Amino acid sequence: MSKIIEATNLLDDKLETLLEAFAFLKEENEFLHQKRTDLETQLSEKDQQLKENEKSYQLLKIAKTIEGSNENKRETKLKINALIRDIDKCIVQLSE
Repeated sequence: MSKIIEATNLLDDKLETLLEAFAFLKEENEFLHQKRTDLETQLSEKDQQLKENEKSYQLLKIAKTIEGSNENKRETKLKINALIRDIDKCIVQLSE
């Protein structure tokens, strides 16, 4: 009979240890999920900021070219042509 009690006590101890480990891992998992969400938000914000900075850079290049700088003249002309094509597409869509 004492062997059954010992086995039961051992099983209870192991079960308690497993439940403690489960609770710890569950908390750690929630923490890591929250951290991942925060990092994804930061990454998204940084990506948006990078896109805005790239747009500003391109606009500055265009403005510099329009000022009379000979550098990047071809790029500026291509960009202006692309913008004109986009405007023409919008006009066609509005007229339909």
